[in-house]
Amino acid sequence: MKKEHIGFDLLVFDSENELSDQEKKLMVEARKARKNAYAPYSNFQVGAAVLLENNEIVIGNNQENASYPSGLCAERVAVFQAGAKYPGVAITLVAISAASNTYTVMRPAAPCGNCRQSIAEYEQKQKSPIVLLFQGEKGPIYRCSSVADILPLGFDNSFLGDS
Repeated sequence: MKKEHIGFDLLVFDSENELSDQEKKLMVEARKARKNAYAPYSNFQVGAAVLLENNEIVIGNNQENASYPSGLCAERVAVFQAGAKYPGVAITLVAISAASNTYTVMRPAAPCGNCRQSIAEYEQKQKSPIVLLFQGEKGPIYRCSSVADILPLGFDNSFLGDS
């Protein structure tokens, strides 16, 4: 038996002022998108803004449903919309903003497992990493250089045979 460590470097920004102009703009778009989230059950609103390699920005927000599994997270709404509207255009960055109607979200909310898996599929399809920026309502901003960082040992099409 041997023991292996799987880890990654996470950049932590104390303020939006430490971000590049492009990253700031994307966080602003994610916050705007968050305000239009449909979250009557959880009262937890999430907005996402996707930057494409052609500099287009596509937004999404969480859309809940009384039948919980029928809703969609902001990240998947934005990424799937980008894939539908701009097929073949690589995603370079996803900014995520989370807030609650019942308390102040003071730490970044990372994408859920379904969103991580969906974004990982796009990374594999485009053969390039997707940078993630995520933040709560207030507090630090986290930056990962790839969704693969937060989805170690992920499942991809290489397990499905000759892919």
